[in-house]
Amino acid sequence: MSTRTGTCGPQDDAQLPFNVFARDCPSRGTLEHVTGRWGSLTLGALGEDTVRFNELRRRIAGVSEKMLSQTLHALERDGLVHREAQTTNPPRVDYRLTELGRETTRRLLDLIHLVEGRMPEVLAARESYDAQHAATVRTGSSDR
Repeated sequence: MSTRTGTCGPQDDAQLPFNVFARDCPSRGTLEHVTGRWGSLTLGALGEDTVRFNELRRRIAGVSEKMLSQTLHALERDGLVHREAQTTNPPRVDYRLTELGRETTRRLLDLIHLVEGRMPEVLAARESYDAQHAATVRTGSSDR
């Protein structure tokens, strides 16, 4: 994986035109929207369905109405989510993934499934780390 630093935007060489490692590159913001807690859960909850706001909120335990709204706006702006407002009474708003959103979500779900499947290893690592660092705190030594 490349960890190039520097400018973002069209380059004269064969490198990718965008670089999430560059401070001001717009790809960094999109990556944050996709991989942040609420963004990844929202994309995963949308899956292949068209979903109304309140149903989406029920699927994502713990998200506030305000945070879900902000997340959906960011994902819509990035072209990952399509919002369709219908002029019914009461008004109805549906959300669905765009083609880019579906591709992104497929890859994100691969990562989610990897993490879920490897949680026994993660929990064992945490336990080992905590035991090791609890001993360090008790003795007052530090590795810094």
